[in-house]
Amino acid sequence: MSNPEFVYTTYIKSTPEKVWDAITNPEFARQYWGGHANFSDWKKGSKWQHKDTNNANEVRVGGEVLESAPPKRLVLSWVAPNDATDASRVSFDIDLVGGLVRLVIIHNSFKPGSDMAEKVSMGWPLVLSSLKSYLETGQAIDIFAVKAKCSDNKAA
Repeated sequence: MSNPEFVYTTYIKSTPEKVWDAITNPEFARQYWGGHANFSDWKKGSKWQHKDTNNANEVRVGGEVLESAPPKRLVLSWVAPNDATDASRVSFDIDLVGGLVRLVIIHNSFKPGSDMAEKVSMGWPLVLSSLKSYLETGQAIDIFAVKAKCSDNKAA
């Protein structure tokens, strides 16, 4: 993967405000992101962090808020704390379409040979599925159990 761009689109029976809150409210995100949550004031230029709240608030990824237009658009730089050179960009576009929310996530601007690109290619589909399930049914998916099973199947 030299310089991939990942585009994920899902339709959710919800409101743009609830989807925005699911992304930006730490307690909300914790429910569907396997105990991980996003922290910031979500203003342009502010820092943000994605923390594992099950592990002493270990910072898993972070960066800067590049754009913020609640509840329609959020754009972040995406940087692993142990490798500031492996930065990328993720955008969340939230639109109301025919009584459903269309959430489009674009993760791009990876450096060539990025380790992060491989991680997010599997991670985003699980997180989005769990987000959709949680918003529509109140039940999240155990994303780490699913990820482990997917990894087991690759090894087989």
